[in-house]
Amino acid sequence: MPQAVIEQALQQLQQVLIGKPRVIRMALACILARGHLLIEDLPGMGKTTLSQALAQTLGLSYQRIQFTSDMLPADILGVSIFDKQQAEFVFHPGPIFRQMVLADEINRASPKTQSALLEAMAEQQITIDGITHLLPRPFFVVATQNPSEQSGTFPLPESQLDRFMMRLSIGYPSQDAELKMLKSSHDKSLPLPQCLSAMELTQLQQQCDQVAASDALLAYILALVEGSRELNEGYGLSPRAAKALLAAARAWAFIHGRQYLVPEDVQAIFVAVAEHRLRQSNQQQGEQLSLRLLSTINPIR
Repeated sequence: MPQAVIEQALQQLQQVLIGKPRVIRMALACILARGHLLIEDLPGMGKTTLSQALAQTLGLSYQRIQFTSDMLPADILGVSIFDKQQAEFVFHPGPIFRQMVLADEINRASPKTQSALLEAMAEQQITIDGITHLLPRPFFVVATQNPSEQSGTFPLPESQLDRFMMRLSIGYPSQDAELKMLKSSHDKSLPLPQCLSAMELTQLQQQCDQVAASDALLAYILALVEGSRELNEGYGLSPRAAKALLAAARAWAFIHGRQYLVPEDVQAIFVAVAEHRLRQSNQQQGEQLSLRLLSTINPIR
């Protein structure tokens, strides 16, 4: 039953983002692993379309927040306004109070505004005026960002990048996929059929947690993490990244119908989980370091 639902969701998403089955599987694995997703690419590649399709397919409440240079944290989190009738401050929730939030062009906002998401992404709550407000469950942030060399962008700090489980790049479609896209009559303004509910998604996440990981597999993950710290001069993968590697690999195995992990699961998701955490100056550096780790550190059989 879970596998049938997953396949139905994948097929529906592939009708929206044509010719990118691996990107779609990665995005779904990130959601099943309870992770936040960063999509970095040129404008017009389908970043927003993918996030909307994920929310509709998975039955999640959805809100898009367009980040701009003049945006303030209150524009995201909400604000307390004094109510004369009640003679007290009343909190008015911001757009972050949805199950899936699209932080569109997140790197166009100032670092102060970007930091408004840190507590929400780490603890699924926000604190305003000393009062903690819980966010809906499940809660996901899907952020898009333009390449850093484009004008009007602010680099995401390492603390922000580390809270994203995966970073994906959609890339240009193949010629056949783009031709199919041009011929498609699908109206993107129409909502997609809902394949499962938020409660069913939570149940699938719990099943992902039960995917077995042997001691040898855990040792392989730890070897990759330790190797990154030696290779990248102390700027290696954090303990949060190690947990993200395990959770993402479990979700990848679960999507492919297995209840146990193999090294190929870790290798499949490693670059997406690791490269944005390893980059010091540009994306290519992080990707090269990730691939070097995979080529030099062998699984423990």
